[in-house]
Amino acid sequence: MERVDTLAVDGVAPDPDEALALAARMDPAAFEELYVRYRIAVYRYLRGRAATNDEAAELSAVTFERAFRAIARYSPRAGGFRAWLLRIARNAAIDAARRERAAPIVVTDTGHESEPETRLIANESAEDLRERVAKLPPDQRDALVLRYSSGLTAREIGAVLGKSEAASQKLLSRGLDALKEAYRVRPER
Repeated sequence: MERVDTLAVDGVAPDPDEALALAARMDPAAFEELYVRYRIAVYRYLRGRAATNDEAAELSAVTFERAFRAIARYSPRAGGFRAWLLRIARNAAIDAARRERAAPIVVTDTGHESEPETRLIANESAEDLRERVAKLPPDQRDALVLRYSSGLTAREIGAVLGKSEAASQKLLSRGLDALKEAYRVRPER
């Protein structure tokens, strides 16, 4: 196992998964641990981009297969392992969308309320949000899905999208502002 210093560099704490990611180059068990840590975050992100749960699960499998094959080429950089993995997930979703020519954006499940009326209202609200998020520019949509489905920071989002932390924060702000405006000028149904 390669040694990775755990001391902060320039006041920034190292990614806690770096040693594990580097170890995964030689030890599949280390990659398995990374899979266990990140399978839910990857699935949630992809669920935010996929039309169905099954499609998100399939894209998750593709993501981890690609990551496993590419782990030897992984090198620590801004954003760390999680950002690298979600960049692979984003590319897998883009590839799938190109194949299908249109993959709608979908938010994560709203939960399992006990009352049918409550579920119906929640499903209608989730569908309304899906439609509004789908209308956002692609970078804003991706930034919001990465933030709220996978819990990434602006810095990590920047690493996934190939943008600076400040640019990612601006995408998040603009995306949220656009959603707020869309709800404020809500058309009558």
